Amino acid sequence: MKEPDDQDADGGKSDRSKSSADPSQGSSQTTSRSIKVADTDETLTEGEESYLEDDDSYEEDLEGSYSSFQDDAYGRDPRYMEIHGSAAEEREEEVKRRISENFYYDYLELASIPYVSLGSNIPLDLLTLVHSFGYDCKKRANLQLLDGSTIMYIAGNQLILVNLKTKEQIYLRSSGGTGIGVIGVHPDKTYFAIAEKGVCPKIIIYEYPSLRPYRILQDGTDLAYAYVDFNYSGSLLASVGGNPDHTLTIWNWRQEQPILRTKAFSQEVFKVTFNPEDDQQLTTAGTGHIKFWEMALTFTGLKLQGSLGRFGKTATTDIEGYMQLPDGKVLSGSEWGNMLVWEAGLIKVELCRAARKSCHQGPINQIMLDEGEVITIGSDGCVRIWDFETIDTADSINETGLLEIEPINELLVDKNVKLFSMIKMNEAGNNFWLAQDSSGAIWKLDLSFSNITQDPECLFSFHSGPIEALAVSPLTYLMATTALDCSVRIYDFASKTPLTSVKYKQGGTALAWVPRLISFTGAQIVVGFEDGVVRVLELYDPKGLTIFAGRKKYLDADLHLKHVFKPHTDHVTALAFERDGEILATGSKDKTVFFFEVEKDYKPIGYVTTPGPVCQLAWSPLSHPESTLLIICENGYVLEAPLPTIKEEAVDHDVVSYEIKDMHIKCFHFSSVKSKIMRFIEIEKRKKRKELKEREKEERRKRLEEAGEDEDKDSQEEGEEGDEPEEPLPEIFVPDGPCHILCGFYSAPGKFWVSLGGYNSGFLYHCEFPPYDKSSDITKRKDEPFDFRFLEDTEDNPIKTIIFSINQDIMFCGMQDGAIRLYILSPNDSSLTTMEHYWHFNVHDNTYGCVKSISTSFDDRFFVTVGADSNIFVFNIFSVYELKSMKAKVPSPRFGIETEPIPDDIEDPKAFSIEDARRKREHDKLMKEVAEIKAKKREQLGALRNEYQKLLEMNDQLPKHMQFKRTDFDIDSKIRTDINRRTAFKIQQVEKELAWEKEKYQLGLTKLRHRFRDSLEGDVIVVRAIQSDHKVSSYRLVKPSKYSKSKRPSHFDRRASKMERFEKEGAGRKESQRDTGGSISVPEESIVEKGKEFRPKTLSQIMVDNQIEKTRKLILKAERAQQKIHQRKKEWDELYKSKPADDYEDPKDVQAIKEAQVYMGDFNLKTAPDYKIPEHMRINAAKKEEELGHLDTMTHSKKMHLNRSVVSLRDLKVAVIEEIQCLVQELKNIQATLPLSKRIPIPEVPQIHPEEVPEKRFHYDEEILLAFKQQQVKTKGKEAHSVEQTESTSAGGEFLRPPYRKSGHLTTRDSLARSSKASAFGIDVPKFMEFEKAEPIDVEVEIMKRNEIKNVYMQQYLTNRIKELIVTFDAELRILRHQKLKLDIQMKLSDLNHVTLFQEMLLLKNFEKQENILQESVNSLDKEEQDMQWRISETLKEMEEKKNEVSRLQEQEKALYAGFQAALGENNKFANFLTKVLKKRVKRVKRKEAEGDAEDDEDSDESSEEESSLESDEDESGSEDEVFDDSICPSHCDMSLFELALQLREKRLDIEEALVEEKKIIDNLKKEYDTLSKKVKVVAANLNAAEEDLEAYQREKQQQLNELLVVVPLKLHQIEHVVFGEIPSDLSGTLVFSNGSLGRLQERIVQLQEENSKQYKLNKEWRERRKQLIREKREMAKTINRMEETVRDLMISKFGRVIDLAALQTLSVNVTLEELKIKKLRKELLNAREIKKWEEKIAQVRWELMMKTKEHTKKLHQMNDLCIEKKKLDSQLNTLQNQQGNAFQGPRKADTVAREKVTELIQFQAERILNLKREIAHLRKKGGIILPPIQPRP
Repeated sequence: MKEPDDQDADGGKSDRSKSSADPSQGSSQTTSRSIKVADTDETLTEGEESYLEDDDSYEEDLEGSYSSFQDDAYGRDPRYMEIHGSAAEEREEEVKRRISENFYYDYLELASIPYVSLGSNIPLDLLTLVHSFGYDCKKRANLQLLDGSTIMYIAGNQLILVNLKTKEQIYLRSSGGTGIGVIGVHPDKTYFAIAEKGVCPKIIIYEYPSLRPYRILQDGTDLAYAYVDFNYSGSLLASVGGNPDHTLTIWNWRQEQPILRTKAFSQEVFKVTFNPEDDQQLTTAGTGHIKFWEMALTFTGLKLQGSLGRFGKTATTDIEGYMQLPDGKVLSGSEWGNMLVWEAGLIKVELCRAARKSCHQGPINQIMLDEGEVITIGSDGCVRIWDFETIDTADSINETGLLEIEPINELLVDKNVKLFSMIKMNEAGNNFWLAQDSSGAIWKLDLSFSNITQDPECLFSFHSGPIEALAVSPLTYLMATTALDCSVRIYDFASKTPLTSVKYKQGGTALAWVPRLISFTGAQIVVGFEDGVVRVLELYDPKGLTIFAGRKKYLDADLHLKHVFKPHTDHVTALAFERDGEILATGSKDKTVFFFEVEKDYKPIGYVTTPGPVCQLAWSPLSHPESTLLIICENGYVLEAPLPTIKEEAVDHDVVSYEIKDMHIKCFHFSSVKSKIMRFIEIEKRKKRKELKEREKEERRKRLEEAGEDEDKDSQEEGEEGDEPEEPLPEIFVPDGPCHILCGFYSAPGKFWVSLGGYNSGFLYHCEFPPYDKSSDITKRKDEPFDFRFLEDTEDNPIKTIIFSINQDIMFCGMQDGAIRLYILSPNDSSLTTMEHYWHFNVHDNTYGCVKSISTSFDDRFFVTVGADSNIFVFNIFSVYELKSMKAKVPSPRFGIETEPIPDDIEDPKAFSIEDARRKREHDKLMKEVAEIKAKKREQLGALRNEYQKLLEMNDQLPKHMQFKRTDFDIDSKIRTDINRRTAFKIQQVEKELAWEKEKYQLGLTKLRHRFRDSLEGDVIVVRAIQSDHKVSSYRLVKPSKYSKSKRPSHFDRRASKMERFEKEGAGRKESQRDTGGSISVPEESIVEKGKEFRPKTLSQIMVDNQIEKTRKLILKAERAQQKIHQRKKEWDELYKSKPADDYEDPKDVQAIKEAQVYMGDFNLKTAPDYKIPEHMRINAAKKEEELGHLDTMTHSKKMHLNRSVVSLRDLKVAVIEEIQCLVQELKNIQATLPLSKRIPIPEVPQIHPEEVPEKRFHYDEEILLAFKQQQVKTKGKEAHSVEQTESTSAGGEFLRPPYRKSGHLTTRDSLARSSKASAFGIDVPKFMEFEKAEPIDVEVEIMKRNEIKNVYMQQYLTNRIKELIVTFDAELRILRHQKLKLDIQMKLSDLNHVTLFQEMLLLKNFEKQENILQESVNSLDKEEQDMQWRISETLKEMEEKKNEVSRLQEQEKALYAGFQAALGENNKFANFLTKVLKKRVKRVKRKEAEGDAEDDEDSDESSEEESSLESDEDESGSEDEVFDDSICPSHCDMSLFELALQLREKRLDIEEALVEEKKIIDNLKKEYDTLSKKVKVVAANLNAAEEDLEAYQREKQQQLNELLVVVPLKLHQIEHVVFGEIPSDLSGTLVFSNGSLGRLQERIVQLQEENSKQYKLNKEWRERRKQLIREKREMAKTINRMEETVRDLMISKFGRVIDLAALQTLSVNVTLEELKIKKLRKELLNAREIKKWEEKIAQVRWELMMKTKEHTKKLHQMNDLCIEKKKLDSQLNTLQNQQGNAFQGPRKADTVAREKVTELIQFQAERILNLKREIAHLRKKGGIILPPIQPRP
């Protein structure tokens, strides 16, 4: 350890320990700063210009920036006008100067130093910091890396720099002494910033490694800084303040000037960072917000414009970790663990894992971008790596706004790790990170994720959270600490070494080192925990144990659990050993103090209750006559308890409770007297002031008397002055509520000092216990202290803890603000009368670093403090003697400690305390007595029940007419009804009470099943053989992995089988038939048309058809001939085109020859450095995943097949057992008829083992449930249930039905049917007769013998059958077992292959990103090259077109001259003149200019003519002196020729202009072609380089793949590499071939030899074939010539000349004439058909007329018949009317029958009414028997 100012021989650093400090600020700052220049040792002031330089431009820029910042930040806020007014004036002066780069501040004048009260001789170095064992792990960004071996972090008021290699610490003290807020490191690691806390805190920037203050930034916030960050270049610094202002400031830190300033947010801001890609953009995040900032240049100057992020549908969250993406988007975390992508101030998408699982379990604390990968760390202790491109291009796909992604890699650091921040170490070739664990550790992580990745390494381990207690060894330099992080740690503070630590399930709250009177070696400590448990731990050196002999690594110390007990039910807050070491007292928040007898293994004595939670215990010192215990409670009560009396064991055993009720405890109830003290102080001040005034008056009077002036006037003036009214004294104020006591200590017997918090702070109060009064109520008492001591600057900063040195000459105080204060006392000054001068120093954090405990070493050489900020500081107390390097001695282990049994620890926080356990024991004893009484009552009830049963039996024996009914025994039927109702209600209540637990356990079962069981496809089935120990088991199959799932073919992709295709075709065929068959109704028109088709044709129609057919055939013949000619011509053209040139070579042959020349005889291995990977052999992660999926699918299918076989074997065993059961039953029936001598042993029926039916594991019956319940009762150590509960359980268990019988009684319907059949065919067992058996006759004897022989045979047959079944099953099992063993070998090989493939896939994924980048580069260059080649080809095409155009224009020019010569004719005397006119060069105005200036046409023509006459070609004229005018036609010249010459000249000029333009275009195209050619060469070179890079990367990837270890199991006979007949020890130079590969290589050798000989033969054959073809070609040429001559002769002889046969063959008929003829025939046929149609219509109308006439006649005859019939009916009707009255004269039979039916119905109803009345009468009587009504016979 050393301070940055320690004197060094080489460094020349000055001592920085001598300066003074202001008491209010904790440091001394001079008004003028002293500045030290790096080049010289001179000390200069700010006014001197040795370090200042003028810079006008910088001054103007800075003034503008400051004005804008000032207007924006403070222009509208009045509170800043007053505070920063003076600062603004000073800054205006400082802006005009520029600070030199070589300027440094003096650390001695900046660093805070201790405060010493004035007038004291206390040295400043009274305490010197020696070492720090703590670490504030929950402070944000409290881990920074300066170089590869130095880290730094904040510890209270110090910044600690730790060397990771030597563990040496360097300290930098804060300047204000009020704490450090945050630290930040420059990107270059050459500077770091310390942002402090306090009023107007500073940001001090130090240079590294010199550790000299370089710059100081002021006025950035009001009270504390929350975060600082440098930009990427390090030129700017951003800071954000904490409460209450949250000011965001951008600094030009090198010039100590703020550039911009604004309020960041109204709530707490966690972080501020620059965008690494753009310094103009920043981001802040904190409580419920994220804000995006941009430096914008407005018309008023540069300003910060912030945009608040809007969460929208997403829940508002605190944002701890975030990262700016290169394109301006921001990726942030959330409290629930998902990542949010922000764009334009809105959430673009929320990222989660598959199945909407959060990215981290808990908040994401940091997000970073490293080497193209996104790294996130969370409170779940995981580091996850994500693909940056996936996140950068992420977008929501549905309304939820969620997108599921999966991490590339992840690392779980350890259990109970909560990562808070992480920083990368700059180690070449490694990917190491340092991580801040908020659980109290610093980790070193390897994030390379390769096969050589190192496990996480814990570099440092600390307490997490406030440290609750501290204890120092009374013998050596050892200390113990404990905290709520559940750990107890031991340190050697002399050698600055942590020794050991132990963790429990509850946090520690109190600690005490056992005094030497009890443990002479000082090896025991007592620890109290928050669950009320007290543990006694023994410290020892494990090197002294014999069992450690031979080990290489030794532990420095170890803790052994010696005793454990639980005296309290709440936090143990205090532990104290009596001065003689006989009794241990423990205090707790449960308002009790427990006493233990130490000598008897901490046997409990008893406890006393207190009026409030206990905060401190202190035994009286040896100077007091009696040993008493001072008990200090938090709520203002102080008790004094005498030494408890130890009772005898016998007496103690009978005591119901441990409470001590007869102890005489004195009580002091503190009442606030601070207002009285303040009133008393004010009275004393006024009294002194009045005395001073009187003294002044007296002196004035004396002076006046001496001067002889008027005394009356002076007295009058004094009277006026004395009449001034005095201010009223402060009123007496007593605060409501209890006074909070913080600590205290004994001063004398019955007297004590206490320190209070809250309103009563600022004093130490001296109190005295009143006499003991048993009758008084302590809660109503109000006691006041009799003395006090004023404590300076402790009004809001009370003393939390007080201890004294060994000589009682120094009082050490721990303050609430984390400071320590030392008062120098006189010897034996218990009244603190000399407590005046003190030494004060801020050590812990001033905000939350309250000093929890302090202690001195056994020899007062060291002083140790622990605080709520997790820090432990060790100080060296000032001594004239120089301390040497020391090391604490760890106590040696006791003899037999390694074999000593460890007591059972109390881990359950709900375990009974000692008092509760005793009360529980008494309660159980009482309940046992009650249970015995209940048992006696139940016995009496049982006797009465038995007597009642006897009475019922006696009643049943009586005659029926004398028997009592069952209801007569009921005293009251309502009682039974009420009992049933109550039982049902209780059952319902129990169901309601257990509903929540039922649902809870159901959910738990569902989760367990989903976690462990649903992932399995089936249970492991173990089938055992019947006669042997062989067994075969199925595989434990997990559902297919993601690789096999993704690659598994779907049902739709599978090719349909033949049967399926047949069914589909059949179904389709049937549907088509059904469709066609369904439409049976055909339109009549189609029927008519079909009928017409089969009618015979007429002669004219036949003639038309013949003519049409004849014409069609002629046309078709001509077309076919023409088509044949074209086809033949096309074939000839193709044949000639396909004819290769004489020097043609096949490209495939050329490529094959080239490859053979390059690669023949040189096949590189994959391990060769120049190996080139073929395109088809290149592998990537996707292909490797496909291989993994294929392997998983194949493995899964094989295992599934074997599992089915095992299940089939199990089913076979079940069937065999069922059949054996039937056979055994039949065998028993047979043996029942056989004598014992002829019976053979019945084979045992095999059993089904539980492991053979694992699916029934979760089936249960009543017996299983009862056994499980009994097991639970035994494990919990409870007594058996009472008889009543057992009866209720047995009665309630009747509803359970066993779902299956036990394995020994497996039966099915088939087996029962078989057994019934078997018993039917067996011999029936004869029944015992009641009469005596007669002697059998001979026939019966013979029959019995035959049956006996038959049964013996059947017995042997059935036995053999059983054996056969067993042997057959065992054989099947052994066969399957052999198959399983073979498959196990294959599965093990597949597992090895799976491991190899998985390692290759991980490796390929690491290479995939860079490979994709290289491949994209190659693709882009290839595309660029193709585009340029296309452009070159297009340019060449265009050039060719332009050349053709030039040729065409040249041809036009030649044609123009030829036409002109033809027009001239021969011997034209004006030919030369006209030729000159034609060839004259004329400079013409461009067309655009001529069109633009139409008015000056004539002038332009004249000027052009003049220019053309001046610029005419002299060579073309007859002589140079000859001048001619081409505008006038010469006399006697043909005017038309002259005009023609002028017109042709214009055309010539147009052609020449076009030629010039085309040539210019051609030249431009050539230039473009040259440029493109050069670019193509460059691109081709780049493409070749990129392809080489890609090939090199592929080669590197292949080399990495080659380095992976592949396991290949070999047998000895497979190893053929032997040396001298033995296997060599080094097999690294061997190759592993499979038999198939080796066979293929050997076969390939033979194939190549055969191929060589075959190729030789083919070459020879093809040479002969070539010679033959050449000869045939010559003969064919001669034959063609002869045939051509023959054809020519035939043409001449037949046609008289040579004609074109193709034209002759294509001649056809006159199509128009033939069409007209056909049209004429059709018209005639149509007219004849129409005439015939009209004739048919006439005949049809005549036929219809005749039929209508016949029908009319028939209807007249019908009408005549109807009239005759009507006449007959009229006559019959008249006759019936006359006979109508005769039918109603006598009685009718129907009426008589109806009357009889009604009478019978009335009689039946009367009988029914009578029966109902009788039934009603019976029902009115009690106990009447109701008979059914008598039904009358029908």
